[in-house]
Amino acid sequence: MQLLRRHLIGGAVALGAAISSGQVQSASPTLPIVPTRFGKVRGRTERNIHVFKGIRYGADTASYRFQPPRPPQPWTGVRDAFDYGPACPQRSAKGAVSEDCLFLNIWTPALNDGAKRPVLVYLHGGAHASGDGSSPLYDGVNLATRGDVVVITLNHRLNVFGYGYFARLGAAVGDDNFDYSGNVGHLDIIQALTWVRDNIAEFGGDPSNVTLFGQSGGGGKIVGLMAMRAADGLYRQCLTMSGQHVTASAPLNATRRAEAYLKTLNLTPDQVSQLKTLPVDALVKALDTPDPIVARDKVLFAATLDFKTLYRHPFYPDAPEETAQVPLIIGNTRHETAAFMRDAMIANDTTWETLPERLGKEMLVDMSPEYVIAHYRQWYPHMTPTEVLRAAATAGRSWRPHLIQAEARGAKLTPTWMYQLDFASPLHGGRLGAYHGYDIGLIFDNIYVPEANVGTTPEQIAAAQNVADILSTLLIQFARTGDPQNVLIPDWPHYELTQRATLIVDQTPRIDNDPRAQERRLFATVPYIKPGT
Repeated sequence: MQLLRRHLIGGAVALGAAISSGQVQSASPTLPIVPTRFGKVRGRTERNIHVFKGIRYGADTASYRFQPPRPPQPWTGVRDAFDYGPACPQRSAKGAVSEDCLFLNIWTPALNDGAKRPVLVYLHGGAHASGDGSSPLYDGVNLATRGDVVVITLNHRLNVFGYGYFARLGAAVGDDNFDYSGNVGHLDIIQALTWVRDNIAEFGGDPSNVTLFGQSGGGGKIVGLMAMRAADGLYRQCLTMSGQHVTASAPLNATRRAEAYLKTLNLTPDQVSQLKTLPVDALVKALDTPDPIVARDKVLFAATLDFKTLYRHPFYPDAPEETAQVPLIIGNTRHETAAFMRDAMIANDTTWETLPERLGKEMLVDMSPEYVIAHYRQWYPHMTPTEVLRAAATAGRSWRPHLIQAEARGAKLTPTWMYQLDFASPLHGGRLGAYHGYDIGLIFDNIYVPEANVGTTPEQIAAAQNVADILSTLLIQFARTGDPQNVLIPDWPHYELTQRATLIVDQTPRIDNDPRAQERRLFATVPYIKPGT
């Protein structure tokens, strides 16, 4: 049985080793029971980590659909926390779904021992439309073991249930049942963080040291929370992984989406109140409504500039002053957009003749694809058409908002770091590269999960473990101290506009100042607004 590599990071971060297969479990003689403010919960012990799944942090939302979350009703006795709670109803759900979805999951090395461990709260991806906190990639045993930290994942309301903005429609005007509908998913997260503040000490965590980290939509939710004053004081530092949000959904555009959605349901704006009692299946089916603003997508419900809970865009016109001194790591992957062009990448059938049309559909900025391609062919004469498509689409679509975030923070000389994952998946001949989401299994140190896509040969596993050590260690050190610096990486300066220092995460990590500078300057010549906002 292969044991994972161990490192000792300056004595500050305890690095443990998890069993390589991730399947071996050791049972505790007695099941751990922990009191919370609402009642006692019983968990299990896996590989010396206490695991509690499906702890309720909010009441069933079915009876107050589209309204802010409410605390759970206290219970007597002991509730088992053995299984993940259901996810919010969504298109193409992979498991159980229910409007009763306000549950969280905890992995911790010890209980109520006064150790004040750092608490890492992960927000899942899936835009604002799908996902949950139960993916095997998010299992917290390895992180909790490696860093002596508490790891938490959670479910919250999504899509129309969490972000359908109906407050400006007909009968909804003046109806306080819809006042907050455009952001109740974020309010769910805030309630979960409030639960963490009030209860996590019983699980061995430090309520005053909470780190938010999340990928894709989860990272976007984090920057949204950083712009919401209701979340202030509930976290200490943040790490976003491909969290590409710069702007929130504006209220008039959000209202256009609400109108289109109602039309699919054969409802008029004056009949909006019927949404509160329609069957869940009908609401989910209507999510296939074509988006009235972004033609290529189904209807997009997202955090909304409602001037009740969210009063400004996350990164426009600048970075929020109120959270300027909150330490923030902004992460992206080198070939983000390959994940959204998977079939084209695997087929590798793009030609110089077909490239302009394909690139024009993927950049999501209004720029001549022929002009862009000419520059890439000059800069990178070795690149194939497929590789140019991957690189240019990423630079125009996914990398650009990360740069805007880093520049806005860097202009204020804030504690901000930027990393770029260059380490690529070996699958499909490496054509997907370091795709959107590839850093999840690495930062959780869950490389043996099949979804991690790191390969299966000893050489591939060893390479992936090396990068997993780097990413998980910098996360743990960041959670412990507010600074990610550790012995596995070179000196990593704050991101500021004169140097643009970026940690390149690969087999041998390095610092690049202003990486891909020519690509950055090319796309900076046209304005970027997150599509649909």
